[in-house]
Amino acid sequence: MTHDIFGQDSSLTDAAALRDWNAVQMGVLAHAAATADHLGAVLKSAPDFALAHAVKGLSLLMLSRRELLPAAQAALRDAKAHYETALPRERKYADALEAWLAGRPSQAIRRMEEVLDAFPQDTLAMKLSHGIRFILGDPEGMRASVERVMPAYTPDHAGRGYLLGCHSFALEETGEFERAANAGRQALWMAPDDAWGLHAVAHVHDMTGNARSGLDWLHGREEAWAHCNNFRYHVWWHKALMHLDLGQMDEALALYDTEVRKDKTDDYRDISNATSLLVRLELEGVDAGNRWEELSELCANRTEDGSLIFADLHYLLALTGHRREDAHKLVQRIHADAGEGGSEARDRMADPGCAAADGLEAFGDGNYRSAFRHLAAARGSMQLAGGSHAQRDVFERITIDAGIRSGQLDAVEAILDDRRIKRGGTEDNYALARRILIAEGRNPPGAASVPAE
Repeated sequence: MTHDIFGQDSSLTDAAALRDWNAVQMGVLAHAAATADHLGAVLKSAPDFALAHAVKGLSLLMLSRRELLPAAQAALRDAKAHYETALPRERKYADALEAWLAGRPSQAIRRMEEVLDAFPQDTLAMKLSHGIRFILGDPEGMRASVERVMPAYTPDHAGRGYLLGCHSFALEETGEFERAANAGRQALWMAPDDAWGLHAVAHVHDMTGNARSGLDWLHGREEAWAHCNNFRYHVWWHKALMHLDLGQMDEALALYDTEVRKDKTDDYRDISNATSLLVRLELEGVDAGNRWEELSELCANRTEDGSLIFADLHYLLALTGHRREDAHKLVQRIHADAGEGGSEARDRMADPGCAAADGLEAFGDGNYRSAFRHLAAARGSMQLAGGSHAQRDVFERITIDAGIRSGQLDAVEAILDDRRIKRGGTEDNYALARRILIAEGRNPPGAASVPAE
């Protein structure tokens, strides 16, 4: 019996295949661009390794693209073809893939947690549970999953730094900002290529309204994310947000052009970076020029996908106000999926998807009162759309601006108060500027003052 880099028993017998498999596991943890190459090498040299087929399928599902479902289903068939020769731990990965393909990613998480019950040092299972929970908007689950296996990790465990990076992000998403920053710094010290841990600390700076310190944190640490797959664009996105908060609009736009949108892909994660950054800039009065054209064209081709409401809402950002017919087509499809039900993805189309989509469409049409009504209705369940607080904040900002533009100042002020609480009692420059707008709306400049009695 051979053992992998985390000390787990492996059904692999070929030494070269095991080296590639270890590189796959470490690559998943580091979001490395070379991971797919190593996985391809494993599948070529050890086509009977069920675990590699399962991980291939799970990775495809994480891309949330309908056209990749046949490839994920084929990966499941390949994994099942070698199911009997796989170890019990390895079979759980195939079971997780089967559950997700059946429309139940929450059961895929359970299969990963079952792996961790018996093998808490399986860092790949930890990372996959963490990643699927992130997609489903379950930060409390992310934190609980990581914290229950932490005692099993000795300082020399190959995955400990990445475990700390996941803990950092989970702490940040559950409001433990100081602990999150400390864990993220330790993660990067132990694993210098842990882009997830580095970006978790960037999230802390975002949530605490400390953009200048956030830029200091990222400066000089580019090697921590240079090796990444398209996750590197997301880290540059964080840096652009910091410039935006400081009023450095030219710097933010420059990063959009040179890094955030360096490759014009239609990967939903890249689209979400681009659309949410442009929306934030436009809410601050910055003209995005023709940058919407390539985004709206790509997103018009994704209106029928329906894999993930988080993706659909960001596609909608590119279409509203630019391609109204395509935007309405996407909104109608979200409603249709919600009515059909039958999967966890469609459940999220129903809530928060329908209300959020209606609100975004109304905002694009300039119907701000309707936009505010729908978006405010979606606020309570927006976390179910998945992603992070920082990513979902674009919808919060649109809600706030819709309320201000439609004169619903008291309701907007209540949202700003709630937003401040969730950010540890701090406010960024966006919120401070909106409070000024609210004050001016209540007491317009030049309005006659009422003498005190």
